[in-house]
Amino acid sequence: MTAPAATPAGKAGDLADGLVDVDPYDDGTPGGIPLYDWNTAPKAELATRRQLRAMGLRPGGHGPAAELKCRNCSFKPRTECRHKALLFRIDLAKKVRPMTLAKEVALDKAMAARQTCPRCGRRYYYCLPLKTLGMCVSCHDDVPADPTHYTLPRTGHHLAA
Repeated sequence: MTAPAATPAGKAGDLADGLVDVDPYDDGTPGGIPLYDWNTAPKAELATRRQLRAMGLRPGGHGPAAELKCRNCSFKPRTECRHKALLFRIDLAKKVRPMTLAKEVALDKAMAARQTCPRCGRRYYYCLPLKTLGMCVSCHDDVPADPTHYTLPRTGHHLAA
């Protein structure tokens, strides 16, 4: 017994059966989600990631519900905005996960890599231009740095006991 031949989706078989692929969440906009001009989105229902974070929330795993044009492009209706912000539904947002000790240690190691000079070993209180200079500005220019801007490198072992 042989199986019937499979026809690719969207071919004549689907049209003959009267089947149509419909997305119930599609409102007909070209991008699939609504696009709001500046200051026209419903503020009680939608928020950006930063606004959610200020409320102590996170998107919660769901995708964006709408897009928001930037201020300049809102006044130019015929231009395509390249600076869109994603808007998320506030009612589906979840609380921010608390910071764990392991996460805090990992973030401190990442910041230490950006703030430590590989030449002199000082850890500055700001990020260094390691991609362009490869070292701190005081090592690059041979100018002494202000001692209030860095901590001295550790000497000896780094063990707790």
